[in-house]
Amino acid sequence: MLALFVAASMRAEVIRSEKENFKVEVVADGLKNPWGLVELPDGRLLVTERAGTLRVIEDGKLLEKPVGGIPEVYARGQGGLLDIELHPDHTSNGWIYLAFSDVKDGKSLTKIIRGRLKDHAFVDQETIFEAPVDQYTSAAHHFGVRMEFDGKGHLFFAIGDRGRMENAQNLGSVAGKVHRIRDDGGVPKDNPFASQDGAMATIWTYGNRNIQGMKIHPETGDLWAAEHGPRGGDELNRIERGRNYGWPAISFGINYNGTPITDKTEAPGMEQPVVQWTPSIAVGGIDFYMGGKFSNWTNNLFATALAHQKVVRLEIDSENRVTHQEILLERQGRVRDVRMLRDGFIYLVYDEPGKIVRLVPAA
Repeated sequence: MLALFVAASMRAEVIRSEKENFKVEVVADGLKNPWGLVELPDGRLLVTERAGTLRVIEDGKLLEKPVGGIPEVYARGQGGLLDIELHPDHTSNGWIYLAFSDVKDGKSLTKIIRGRLKDHAFVDQETIFEAPVDQYTSAAHHFGVRMEFDGKGHLFFAIGDRGRMENAQNLGSVAGKVHRIRDDGGVPKDNPFASQDGAMATIWTYGNRNIQGMKIHPETGDLWAAEHGPRGGDELNRIERGRNYGWPAISFGINYNGTPITDKTEAPGMEQPVVQWTPSIAVGGIDFYMGGKFSNWTNNLFATALAHQKVVRLEIDSENRVTHQEILLERQGRVRDVRMLRDGFIYLVYDEPGKIVRLVPAA
């Protein structure tokens, strides 16, 4: 299991929240814009850095040498090496999935590959998803991308609208969508638009502006996603087959210059968010807590925030309504992601300052 820096643990102050008291322990620092985090079966952690490096944390230490063999990424603006996930059967097949901003002739779009870790190198690489070249763009923002396996042979992932809001309602564009593919990159025949002329067969939902958090509830199997709004209108949604989530026809946000995007916050045939945050908190990764270390937080959803530098705990009832929210941490840095790892603790990925910490119960 991962060994932590004892000195950091000894200095950690007790934080008293509504239902649990906890401390924050530093797992590793010195990272540069970390984005995604996974735990290998042997307890090592793999961390993506947006500039294009994959790092290893072993026995509480960040190894100096990055993993070799990582492909070239478009590390501009919000692009770069982004999410990472293990195949559900990783212990038997060794597959590790990477989502990143691919570059072709100076333009970019999200690409997903898989490979294996061998001798500190990423080998046996295969392309799992690649968009048509004519959809690549010079825009440097709204790449979206979180990946999530459903345990049934499928991989869900999101692509942002790439800064062109009209993409989100266009079924001929991969941008502004949640996609569903098989774990080998094939397209399931039961995808909602797989047989529709002119539509991208991988699309699962559309009208999604810029999703950066995605998680399947471990008990219900429901897929949840957290989405960046513009100025206001960040959203938490339940992602359901074939649904239209409204962007940009409906929104609780406005343009960054203060002008309106739309005068509608709802419309027939378009989904309402479970929660919307106005002003925007710049919502990032999400995860459900089922770890056992914090019994009073069981089944709660944890959401991170970049611009507002927060970790938010949400209570959700049996009808999928958020009944309560609590801010656990704030103003300690930009929080990119949250992960519940096998030890039952809550791990946070800080984009700035670049570090991994974990929440542990106070004695």
